[in-house]
Amino acid sequence: MSTDTAKKDILRGGQFLVKETNCEDVFTLEDLNEEQRMMRESTKEFVDRELWAHWERFENKDYAFTEETMRKAGELGLLSVAVPESYGGMGMGFVSTMLVCDYISGATGSFSTAFGAHTGIGTMPITLYGSEEQKQKYVPKLASGEWFGAYCLTEPGAGSDANSGKTKAVLSEDGKSYSITGQKMWISNAGFCNMFIVFARIEDDKNITGFIVENDPSNGITLGDEEKKLGIHSSSTRQVFFNETKVSVENMLSTRGNGFKIAMNALNVGRIKLAAACLDAQRRVIGEATKYANERIQFKTPIMNFGAIKSKIADMATSVYVDESASYRAAKNIEDRIAIREAEGNTHQEAELKGVEEYAIECSILKVAVSEDCQNTTDEGIQIFGGMGFSADTPMESAWRDSRIARIYEGTNEINRMLAVGMLVKKAMKGHVDLLGPATAVGEELMGIPSFDTPDFSELFAEEKDILKRLKKVFLMVAGSAVQKFGPELEKHQQLMLAASDILIEVYMAESALLRTEKNAKRFGEEAQATQIAMSRLYLFNATETIINKGKEAIISFAEGDEQRMMLMGLKRFTKYTNYPNVVALRTQIADKVAADNGYTFD
Repeated sequence: MSTDTAKKDILRGGQFLVKETNCEDVFTLEDLNEEQRMMRESTKEFVDRELWAHWERFENKDYAFTEETMRKAGELGLLSVAVPESYGGMGMGFVSTMLVCDYISGATGSFSTAFGAHTGIGTMPITLYGSEEQKQKYVPKLASGEWFGAYCLTEPGAGSDANSGKTKAVLSEDGKSYSITGQKMWISNAGFCNMFIVFARIEDDKNITGFIVENDPSNGITLGDEEKKLGIHSSSTRQVFFNETKVSVENMLSTRGNGFKIAMNALNVGRIKLAAACLDAQRRVIGEATKYANERIQFKTPIMNFGAIKSKIADMATSVYVDESASYRAAKNIEDRIAIREAEGNTHQEAELKGVEEYAIECSILKVAVSEDCQNTTDEGIQIFGGMGFSADTPMESAWRDSRIARIYEGTNEINRMLAVGMLVKKAMKGHVDLLGPATAVGEELMGIPSFDTPDFSELFAEEKDILKRLKKVFLMVAGSAVQKFGPELEKHQQLMLAASDILIEVYMAESALLRTEKNAKRFGEEAQATQIAMSRLYLFNATETIINKGKEAIISFAEGDEQRMMLMGLKRFTKYTNYPNVVALRTQIADKVAADNGYTFD
């Protein structure tokens, strides 16, 4: 694909809301090339052999086993997929790095956290912001698993407000080193890492600064005890104390005061990778729940035959199918944007930073949607197992506990909901996404007379795509009116932003599933995609119901009188089905397929 074609076809971040995407232009799991499929299989083999077979050890706080399996992952090259070849890595594209993150994370949250902390926030800041000397010195060791990394940002008084940290960095009189003093908490991999990325404030700088600090206990570094946590039991999580820890000026990461930007960009990558890390966990939970439901006999029949169980299995399968669709769609957008920037002469560092930053809205959307789906899936997994699900002797209990942290990692879901809307509004203000024109058009449409023509919905997804267009109008109506009313003060109205964000999230997720299924139905045939079609329709129906609820909540909370009545009428018009789907029949169809396959087989 030429650069010009790529520019034309690839939407900018957030533009999915105002521009139509052709199904041929989205990437799906079915598009993986042979190399990627082999990488997926080798990752799954490693997980089954080294992690899934020993999940009890992770639950028994076997920190040494986590470190041991991380070293084995390093020997297989699984820690190096995102690292450029010039620094000892595989130099694979963004989709491939997502793929490994996805399939390596499904067995246990303890290993998943160690892997993510090391390959992401432990290594990536150096590959993207480090000097050539820093990269040559540290990255090969991190890529091979000879060294492990950790990331010291959070402090007792600085969590979501990351730039408010109190850790200080004081320049020595000879100007050759900094002395770092402060306390960091919730530091993953602290117990076995060789190196920290540490954020500290120099003098009274507005923004924090990043440093690469080797873990040398004789240099004023002490660790707290292992934290007692709800889940991820064998993920080493400790406080780290720095007491006049000497760091060479050469170990400043990037430039003075650039630490907050490093932290925020690391979070953008971390958010989409966290979504990936929640995918295979869902697949495995569905697999275990399905096998149990097929084997568990009550009232002289497998419980899978009961509608109540089918409903749960169908919803669980639908969630992960939609989550896959959206996650890999965004990953390929990022990969293509990186390629465009490199073709224009950007360095790999610049290209990757800007490529991910372009889709920061989608990264936040995915982080929220997939982490919450993972929590719901594990919860329903326990319910299907019944009393056995509550027992620590089955992996359902640990899966549920491990999944809970995903809604807090990489910025809480509340923060990410508000970020998604806030970033979209900022993009509109800068002219990167034209929201004003479409929002104005929606306002004019509300004042006009609706069409009573009966559309032709004979083609696959014709009605669903029509509904999706109208759901986008709901967001434009609600968000456009809110921006008009509150302007820059909108960010103070958090409950309205949360409602608008839920509408935005449902639109992106529903569209991603429809586009994936439409693309595959065209090439594999509708009959071969019958279950995927059912999942796409079921999700869209549920998304529409959520949007009706959140749209109404927002409208009646900020609009009054005629404006409120007009917007409520618009909400009803924009969310109307001509032909409602048979929800029970869709769920039954999906569950029967999952039951027959004895697990989730759509990836």
